[in-house]
Amino acid sequence: MKLHFIGASQTVTGSCYLLETDQAKVLIDCGLFQGPKEIRERNYQDFPFHPGSIDFLLLTHAHTDHSGLVPKLTKLGFKGQILATGPTIDLCAVMLPDSGHIQEMEVTRKNRKASRAGKPLLEPIYTSDEAIEAMKFFRPVAFNEKIQITPAIQVRFVDAGHILGSASIEIWVNEHGKAAKLVFSGDIGNTNLPIVNEPSTINDADYIIMESTYGNRLHDHSRSRLELLREVIVDTYQKGGKLIIPSFAIERTQELLFELAQLYEQKTIPEMPIYLDSPLAIAATEVFTKNMFFFDKESKDFFRRTRGVFSLPKLHYTRSTEESTALNTLEGRAIIIAGSGMADAGRIKHHLKHNLWRTEATVIFIGYQAQETLGRRLLDGEKNVRIHGEDIVVRADIRNIPGFSGHADRDGLLRWLQSFRQPPKKVFVTHGELESSLAFAQTVRLETGYDCYVPKWLETIELTSDKQVQLRPDAIADRAILPAVDGNVTPEGVERAYLQLRMLLRELVEVETDRDEYARLMGDFQQIESIIRQALERKT
Repeated sequence: MKLHFIGASQTVTGSCYLLETDQAKVLIDCGLFQGPKEIRERNYQDFPFHPGSIDFLLLTHAHTDHSGLVPKLTKLGFKGQILATGPTIDLCAVMLPDSGHIQEMEVTRKNRKASRAGKPLLEPIYTSDEAIEAMKFFRPVAFNEKIQITPAIQVRFVDAGHILGSASIEIWVNEHGKAAKLVFSGDIGNTNLPIVNEPSTINDADYIIMESTYGNRLHDHSRSRLELLREVIVDTYQKGGKLIIPSFAIERTQELLFELAQLYEQKTIPEMPIYLDSPLAIAATEVFTKNMFFFDKESKDFFRRTRGVFSLPKLHYTRSTEESTALNTLEGRAIIIAGSGMADAGRIKHHLKHNLWRTEATVIFIGYQAQETLGRRLLDGEKNVRIHGEDIVVRADIRNIPGFSGHADRDGLLRWLQSFRQPPKKVFVTHGELESSLAFAQTVRLETGYDCYVPKWLETIELTSDKQVQLRPDAIADRAILPAVDGNVTPEGVERAYLQLRMLLRELVEVETDRDEYARLMGDFQQIESIIRQALERKT
């Protein structure tokens, strides 16, 4: 039995794994690569397998980085079945054609430049029509139902608590009279999120393939996100400007609308017009309303009490391009919610172009921002950005509300992993930037003693039924972050100190601190630095 890491290896996006047995090939996720150009270019490369040879695709959820290359897969010859929960299928039905449309528009724009320069013309990865065609291969599955997909393979989808319909997937494989169980975490949800249920726990697995998006970070729980959102809205209202919110169309937008509805019901924010400027987000919101059965109890109760979670005073849906363009000349206060969530494409770029230079405007980010995206650069403090060929100075207030993250943080991931009653043979740490994956793998080793490995892109690993995991000869296991040392300072102590040092360094850079807090952090920093220095001196 072989496991091929096709995507989300030492990067966050492009989630895709191929499980190959003697009798079947099963793909888990088929996501779009996002972020830096060298990562995005993978979308245009051939699959490292023949699409027609894949028997099943198991889809954890509808986010683009997990499902965005499905139409390319079917376009190039996949004829099997795509298994996903009902809400995931409904969301893909609106998301994938929208993704195809965006690609068509982007290629049209690039081809105008290519034609003028005499360069070869490009083709979209897939079109909107090809995305619609891909939906014919989807088959719905229920949560917690064990399904025999081949004589030797059973699967079960359990609620991952990340977005509506999101799942972790259990896979049982019988091969040569021996059994093995794999668990693919998908994206593990944050706790206490509106709309979705808490992540399900799983009792056992031989091999765990799990995400590490926030594997080296903790969410700030010192203040509720509802209070932070209220504060930003009131501040922007008092400044007399617009509040611009880049938002992921699926889940983050619906959570945001839910929180706004709560604030309006509590009468803690001033009324101002709200514009949902995203046809995809509007369609996704309608899908959410259709699938209220899957909501958590709090959201269901709110829905019944208010006769609509997403019914807000002064909420306007702007579906057409003309309606969206008119917002650029809108005077006065307003809240504008538009995609994309990382501010790298779509209508949000126009709103940022017209508001980033205004001191009275505020931009808040409510989701993960991948490296080198416009959203990440704004959060990192860039004061000049280029949008649609024009240099824009950043004078607006840039804020982040991390509590809106749909991903569990380091401790949440660890809690999910510790719910397994027996130690797995191996934990493969994926779906994270390299620093995050390595740090989380090290945390898992220290806290649980589990054997962890961070696979490389396109690496293939042999999974066996005994206690060994066979790596290809060219596979290099990630080494301990610091060498082992002798004496009173243990290797575990050194590694723990190093991880603490890295977290403190990040905190010093990212967190605004007063003078006393800064002094405390520097004291901790120097103490840990001393421990590491002593350890290295003993080693030498």
